[in-house]
Amino acid sequence: MTADLYLTKEGLEKLKGEFAVLLESKRPEVAKRIKSARDMGDTSENAEYVAAREEQAFVEGRISELSDILKKAKVSVKTSNGSVFVGATVTVHVDGGNETFYIVGAPEADPSKNKISHESPLGSSLLGKKVGEKISVDAPIGKLIYTILKIE
Repeated sequence: MTADLYLTKEGLEKLKGEFAVLLESKRPEVAKRIKSARDMGDTSENAEYVAAREEQAFVEGRISELSDILKKAKVSVKTSNGSVFVGATVTVHVDGGNETFYIVGAPEADPSKNKISHESPLGSSLLGKKVGEKISVDAPIGKLIYTILKIE
């Protein structure tokens, strides 16, 4: 049984776009490079052939990965009870300051842009909570207490 994989609508569209580019342009482009390199003769010492085959392996791997993700993908919808959900922007108070996080599906996570996965320790602790609630999260520096200030 495959578990659902929750994504934001934007994240799902981005992954679909990447999948389409890989299938429609990148895969054929790599195939042409391989054919061209093969036409040069001996492939055992042909750097272009080796590089094209490596790129083909990467492209095919990513196509397979995206195919699996897209089969399991479910777009998260906003809850009517005002609690944190995948796709929410959450402002919290922690350690003397405020921080804002965007709760996203695991394939979309980018901590440098404050996009945190709903599967991460902080993300999973925030899910289902409401404004005013406090959560405790174990971090490398110790236990951090987050107070939810705003959910959008």
